[in-house]
This record gives sequence, structure tokens and C-alpha cells, in this order.
Amino acid sequence: MFEYVGAVHMHSTFSDGTGEVPDIAKFADEVGLDFILLTDHNTLRALQEGYEKWYGNTLLLVGCEINDKENKNHYLAFGIDEAFTTRTPAKKYVAKVKELGGIGFLAHPHEKRKHIEHPAYPWTEWDTEDFNGIEIWNHMSEWVENLTEENKYRSFLHPLRTIIAPPKETLKVWDDLSQKRKVVGIGGIDAHAHKYNLVGFLEVEIFPYKVLFKSIRTHILIDNSIKKGKSAKDIETAKWQIYDALKEGRCFVANDYISESKGFRYFAEYQNKKYQMGETIPDHKNVKLKVFLPGVNAEIRLIRNGHLVEANEGIDAEFIVNKKGVYRIEVYNNKRAWIFSNHIRVNV
Repeated sequence: MFEYVGAVHMHSTFSDGTGEVPDIAKFADEVGLDFILLTDHNTLRALQEGYEKWYGNTLLLVGCEINDKENKNHYLAFGIDEAFTTRTPAKKYVAKVKELGGIGFLAHPHEKRKHIEHPAYPWTEWDTEDFNGIEIWNHMSEWVENLTEENKYRSFLHPLRTIIAPPKETLKVWDDLSQKRKVVGIGGIDAHAHKYNLVGFLEVEIFPYKVLFKSIRTHILIDNSIKKGKSAKDIETAKWQIYDALKEGRCFVANDYISESKGFRYFAEYQNKKYQMGETIPDHKNVKLKVFLPGVNAEIRLIRNGHLVEANEGIDAEFIVNKKGVYRIEVYNNKRAWIFSNHIRVNV
């Protein structure tokens, strides 16, 4: 399979970011990303004004982040041609995105913040099944939640070092929902490149795009290579190769600041057939799950239905399972959360 590495969830001057769209794409190209997904709040101006295209070796695709009138229930929507006003209820815009043939992911669903000036934007409308997945790891949300008086200067100057792991509450909800239907996990950076005045005269840009592009990434796996053609048809084809991989769960999330994760593989073998992340195996007898790391010795954890089943140390692992359930992999590099796969469904 072909692997492509991207960053999801970022904002430009079309909403509350400080970067112009071409500059954001240029930073992504310099870092070596294959694609980025722009998600300005409640607008698709970047799409309408022709910014969805290749910038060097990076394909910029335009979605949007929708929220309701209470500024909650943020939803990352892709593959649509119209945005929605904040007067639209959350369940309605989630259903509408699906109706329009798009895909969508709940953004920072369990966000909790201690700072009055930076309120939380959690997801509250859980009685809908029209979303495709969940943003299981959001860089900005975790950074703000970990911010204290003791670490704030170090956190402002080194925004990558305080990122630890996805929220346990989000992982639990993801695993619980996945036992009922496919729910895809993605990672987001939530980049705005905000500028702050630290001590009255020193202005610091935290979350610079180029810096955050090195942190939480979403890697996709597809059967055919992406053609870097500049025609509208080629861009549309490439776009839906990426969106279909995300929709189907053929992807994994990694903090590539810890270590380069490109080359990670997790798949199943059953009766001489391979099953990839996001796929369902029709039986549960002697299913072989295989994991390969990109040349790094780390702790590989097998998670079934949200619970740890087994853990091995090494550059690869093989597990034989005989129970129904949803199985995913977590990898810890020097005890730091590194890679989170999507589920392989075993007879569920």
C-alpha cells in the first residue's frame, strides 16, 4: 500500500488564523507533508477562491470547522461545497454533511480547560450516528489543558514538548462506539499561529504552522499512488483518494515529534487474506494480527474493546486472537505515546 502523511485541522486568515493560505501550504511543503486539510470556521472561502491545489509536493484540501450558536459541537467537515451558519443545530449539520456526500469528524470532543480566557469547546450531541469519526488527539487542546503557571514560559517557547497522549476519555468513547459501528480516529493540530505578548514587550508566536506540522499527523494508506497532476480532474481524484482512506479508517495517528512513524504497519491475516485497518474479518478463530515499526524499538500494546490485552517490546509483534471485538494498536516510544492505529474489526 502507498502511505501519505498529512496534517489535519488548521485555520487561516479566512477565520481566526494568522497565516495566508499559500504561506501555510508552503510551510507544509517545506516540512515534507503530502497533504494538509484546512478547516476555517464556518467558511469555505479558500475552496471558493481556488486555493485547493498542489503547492510543491503538498496537496492542500479545504474543509471547514462547523460549530453551533453556543460555540460547542465543533465538527470537521470535508468533501462539501457549502458551509453552514451557527444557527444550524449540531445534529442537523452532521446529518447534512453526510447527505451531501461529505465526511466529518468530531473535533476535540472532550476538551476541558481551566482558563477563563480560553474556554473549552466540547462535543455534547452524542445521540447522532451520522459522523464518520473522532479527532482522538488534538495538539492545541492538550497544550492548553496542560498549561500551568509553572510551565507556561517553557510551553510557549517549546509547544511540542508538553504533548503527552490522547485524552483517556476520548479513547474510551472511541472504543465503545467502535464496538457498535465503524468510527474512525484521526489526529489534529488545530493550528492558528496565534501571537501572544508574554512580558509586555516580547511577542511570541505559539503554534507556528511549521512547528505544529512536525507533531500530530494522520497517515493514510491507499492501494494506488496519488497522481500530482494540476488539472481539476487530477486534484479531485487525489482529494477523494485521501478522503476515502479517512472515511474507511485506513489511517493511523502519530506524534512524529517523538520519532518518524512513516512505515508503521498494522494488519490482520486470516485464511490467506490480509485485512487492513478499518476492515472487518468475518470470523474470530485464530486471527493473526501483525505490527511493524519503522526500525524503532518500542512498546507495542494490543487493545481489544478498549482494554489492554498484551504488550510486547520490539520493532514488530504478532498476536493470535480468538475473540470477537475491535482491535487496535498503541505504541509507546521511551514511555511516550507515539502511534495509535485505527481498529480492525474481528467478527463484529
